[in-house]
Amino acid sequence: MKSFLKLSTLVLCILTFTSCEKALQALEEAGLSNEEVIEGLKSALNVGSDTSVTTLAKLDGYYKDELVKILLPEEAQPVYAVVSSIPGGNLLLDNAIQSINRAAEDAAPEAKVIFKDAITGITIADGFTILNGGDTAATVYLSSKTFTPLTDAFAPKINASLSKPLIFNTSAEESYSKLLNAYNTASLGGILWPEIKTNSLSQHVTKKALDGLFIKVAAEERKIRRDPLHRVSEILKKVFGG
Repeated sequence: MKSFLKLSTLVLCILTFTSCEKALQALEEAGLSNEEVIEGLKSALNVGSDTSVTTLAKLDGYYKDELVKILLPEEAQPVYAVVSSIPGGNLLLDNAIQSINRAAEDAAPEAKVIFKDAITGITIADGFTILNGGDTAATVYLSSKTFTPLTDAFAPKINASLSKPLIFNTSAEESYSKLLNAYNTASLGGILWPEIKTNSLSQHVTKKALDGLFIKVAAEERKIRRDPLHRVSEILKKVFGG
């Protein structure tokens, strides 16, 4: 069995341009089989993705985390510069941003099943590439396999959440529309500044929600790789301990 594992590792090294000598030496020193490496990586990604989804799905998971907080779409950025001159503008702005983040929090649980499917499909070749990669190599792999299906899953959920009355019985779409209407009205029909006509709120929130999700997954991966206290199972200690 050990001879087969070493031979398969050697083949993988050649195919993936990984240093064969280093990979084989690491296996021998750690006493790790290919299967244990894959199990450890899957465990790390399951822990990191579950923790990230659970954190972001909570109330204020996005809204009170400055790393992932979702702000206004690019076309609405001018609002920030003039909002204080609009009567009640600051309140409209706060409500719109809070509602947008509530929609992302509402959609976050959709990621769990998609993550698990992608993690299950990790191959031995994938595993050694990830293990020998940087601090976020597993997250990069997960993103490459899941970003499109996550976008497809998040988009309808985000759309529904943006239309749902989540803040003061008002939806994010309504809050955002009120904000833009106030801004456009204050512009005196575009005389003082250009009116904002476009609205890509759904697409914007979907992308930013997923960006934030992978930021959190990457942070969890770094903790597991760097901090023994975050290796919460024996397989994580064995694979990442070396």
